[in-house]
Amino acid sequence: MTSLTTSAFDLPGHLSAKADPALTRGDERHFAAVSESLEQAIAELSDRLEAARKAPGGIGREAMDRDAEIHRLTGRLRTLHRFGLDLCLGHFVAADGAGPVYIGRLGLTDSTGRRLLLDWRSPAAEPFFAATHAHPMGLVSRRRYRWTRGRISDYWDEVFTADGLEGHAALDDQSAFIAGLGGNRSARMRDVLSTIQSDQDAVIRAGSRGALVVDGGPGTGKTVVALHRAAHLLYSDPRLGHRRGGVLFVGPSRPYLAYVADVLPSLGEEGVLTCTLRDLVAEGAGAAVETDPEVARLKASADMMKAIEPAVRIYEEPPTEGMTVSSHWSDIWLSADDWAAAFEAVEPGTPHNEAREQIREELLTILIDKDDSDVEPGLLRRSLLRDRDLTRALDRAWPMLEATDLVGDLWTVPAYLRECAPWLGPDEVRRLRRADPRAWTVSDLPLLDAARQRLGDPEASVRERRREAAVAAERARRADAIDSLLQNVVIDESEGAVGMLRGRDLQDTLVDESALPGAGREPLDGPFAHVIVDEAQELTDAEWRMLLLRCPSRSFTVVGDRAQARHGFAESWRERLERAGLDRITVASLSINYRTPEEVMTEAERVVRAALPDANVPTSIRGSGIPVVHGSTADRDRVLGSWLAEHPEGIACVIGDPTFRATPRVRSLTPELSKGLEFDLVVLVDPEAFGEGVEGAVDRYVAMTRATQRLVVLTSS
Repeated sequence: MTSLTTSAFDLPGHLSAKADPALTRGDERHFAAVSESLEQAIAELSDRLEAARKAPGGIGREAMDRDAEIHRLTGRLRTLHRFGLDLCLGHFVAADGAGPVYIGRLGLTDSTGRRLLLDWRSPAAEPFFAATHAHPMGLVSRRRYRWTRGRISDYWDEVFTADGLEGHAALDDQSAFIAGLGGNRSARMRDVLSTIQSDQDAVIRAGSRGALVVDGGPGTGKTVVALHRAAHLLYSDPRLGHRRGGVLFVGPSRPYLAYVADVLPSLGEEGVLTCTLRDLVAEGAGAAVETDPEVARLKASADMMKAIEPAVRIYEEPPTEGMTVSSHWSDIWLSADDWAAAFEAVEPGTPHNEAREQIREELLTILIDKDDSDVEPGLLRRSLLRDRDLTRALDRAWPMLEATDLVGDLWTVPAYLRECAPWLGPDEVRRLRRADPRAWTVSDLPLLDAARQRLGDPEASVRERRREAAVAAERARRADAIDSLLQNVVIDESEGAVGMLRGRDLQDTLVDESALPGAGREPLDGPFAHVIVDEAQELTDAEWRMLLLRCPSRSFTVVGDRAQARHGFAESWRERLERAGLDRITVASLSINYRTPEEVMTEAERVVRAALPDANVPTSIRGSGIPVVHGSTADRDRVLGSWLAEHPEGIACVIGDPTFRATPRVRSLTPELSKGLEFDLVVLVDPEAFGEGVEGAVDRYVAMTRATQRLVVLTSS
């Protein structure tokens, strides 16, 4: 066994007692084995990856399996290169007398098959996170490491029985944990896997059936739980794998997604799609915020979503009069009943634009069955397709539609809106009207999405015909090649692999349809096996519909805080989600604030309770010793300059001052965009200008609770 060239421990002077070799010798030996095994694993994975890349591409399922294996090997290699010994989170000793069990980000074995690291997501690793002094889960002791630049800068021990006292130096685990909570932040969410607490771990490991609500106030680790839950579900539940739909993670904003971007890759998961609600619709990037609150309210309702179906149905009326359809050989009568029969032949659930192809095929079948000539059906079909009157009649009766045209017409043609939404009053119809049909707002996005889902892709039928033509051409090319190969070979075609080459079934398997033009779908269209939604308290009924359309299984993790809902949240989570269309709802509450110092939380609590007396405000478990500072907006630059000079590391944020230009270490955000983020210093500018009522109070509460160390409130007066 090789040894490490340097110790894995790099403890500062004030922790010299923990550097005693008697306390670290066992870890050092284990890390030497881990280091050797990592080198071997990287070498073996690199060889396997190179071999997989050089292997023939294959066709169909074989090609997909090869690509999946390359993706898996690449992801694991990237994780091993990203970390080193700091793959290890810590270890525990069980009461059964076995040696320490080391917990890792990934599982790792040596060349003899000895388990060096147990994957944190495995059931056997659960006690490392979930054991408490009240419920030790069979543990004698537990050790957690804090890694800094690849070496252990601190560790702390917990002892659950008297037998575990020997060989431990850091028995006050909570003081070390709490001190770590006050450490400097950066532009990305820091790694917290080794400090997951028992209440958080219980939520992370909960099953995927139905909807699990993770309810908690600021600083309770909701986002941490959501991200780690995504990684755990993909590891533990085979029903959620990428081939079954995978997991979609929906965050509140782009700054938020950038902030959490490193978390899932650090957990070995790179296949989880992340997005905001805007990303689900092509028009989302340029959509403005609805300026009229009443218009926003009307568009957000579940009732407005019901307008899409009648809006489409208007364009699905069969002709009431018959017509003559001409071929090169005969004239065939197509009656109104024939049209109605063709329309009824559409398979239930088929999107409007894709159903047009079914109607066309049914009309051709009806016409061919009616024809009394002796023309070969294929020739007759091609001739009927050239009848322009038939094409024009079908275009009028069942036109191809665009979602943007359909929704735009609702806002610009009052009679159309009244027909599709008869529950709206005259004043509401007038209020919804606008001059520019494509002046899209965020409130339009759910309707555009619903229309697009109902209509389907207008180019789908064209692409499908191209694909069929390409398959036919490829099949013919393969057949010609086989005929050329066999023309000079004398064989018994009734048996043998060579004779089978003339068989149609085998020839079909040689056509790689995956490499030919296909219909395809946008990655965010789904369906997904599981959807995780953060800051879910802000979603409207219409926005929930966007997500439900992408997750038929109704398997959701819903993360949020009712007290942070800008427009109020009077219902319970169960009532809210049942109204949105979810069932099998379980609520798990997080009540401990790990992030916000009690000095900040005391002032923030007063702010939110002034508007929401029953707000679920979590309890902070640490104090910073730094009081909240109040001052004048004229002090902004002085405050920031002093803090930057005193703190060479860390990150600050100015919230509420659009005139401030962001710098590499100081962000500038609105209260809404700051949701889910955290900063060492928050400078809150003119918070009373955020507005009145619930919305203003919530914005102030959210902005104040972004601070992990210091909060400065500046006002103009």
